[in-house]
Amino acid sequence: MADELVSALLDLQLLTERLRRECPWDREQTARTIVPHTVEEAYEVADAALAGPPERLLDELGDLLFQVYFLALLLEERGEGDLARVARGVHEKLVRRHPHVFGEAEATTAGRVRETWERVKTEQEGRSGVFHDVPPSLPALLLARKVQRRAAAVGYDYREPSEPLAHLRAELEELEDELRRTGPPGTEVEPDEAVADELGDVLFAAVNLARKLNVDPELALRGAAAKFVSRVERAETIAAGQNERWTDLGLPEQDRYYDEAKEQLR
Repeated sequence: MADELVSALLDLQLLTERLRRECPWDREQTARTIVPHTVEEAYEVADAALAGPPERLLDELGDLLFQVYFLALLLEERGEGDLARVARGVHEKLVRRHPHVFGEAEATTAGRVRETWERVKTEQEGRSGVFHDVPPSLPALLLARKVQRRAAAVGYDYREPSEPLAHLRAELEELEDELRRTGPPGTEVEPDEAVADELGDVLFAAVNLARKLNVDPELALRGAAAKFVSRVERAETIAAGQNERWTDLGLPEQDRYYDEAKEQLR
């Protein structure tokens, strides 16, 4: 099994090097041009892991693995590292951050493991500040959750889900106050600055509540979007069965078909 793994990984390394030498497209790539593909592949892996046959996950993991190989090869070309250094680095880091597995520390719950993880990063890896190494380019939901987790790691956190729920309600009330002040916005115009600010607070509070409920806000929102799409498509089908175009109906009629679609899809 070990020999098979080594052979497969070495074959992929040799293939990556050959493509870099002989393929005109691969020769032109830089980290800046490759990273958008890396991000796309990561999302496709996530989608395959959550909803798809294992064959699709195997395929998408391969695409993402190639991205790792290619970016490591770019480092090697600049004399700044290579795939072996990448692998050894993450191996050393994982051992260091799991003293409850490889050392004398104790951690019997996932929460204690996270506390240990954050302490090691601060005490042994020289990271300073509450929000050290938080990439500002993260998707907004992930960014919000990450900064909230960093704050929680130093004790700045709600204790019970009822507390962030109350905070979310308070933020909604503040948004409603601003909307009463400004009235409905015009079509395709800049939003009121205060309204946008309050809406941001609402979204941030919702992410915090999701975190306390152990719900990934990105996955929850994607699930809600997929559910909405399936309901609208079913509503269109139901309307067509009544010789009506759902898109031509008024909102009350659309809602009626939408509610019927919800019942059918339960």
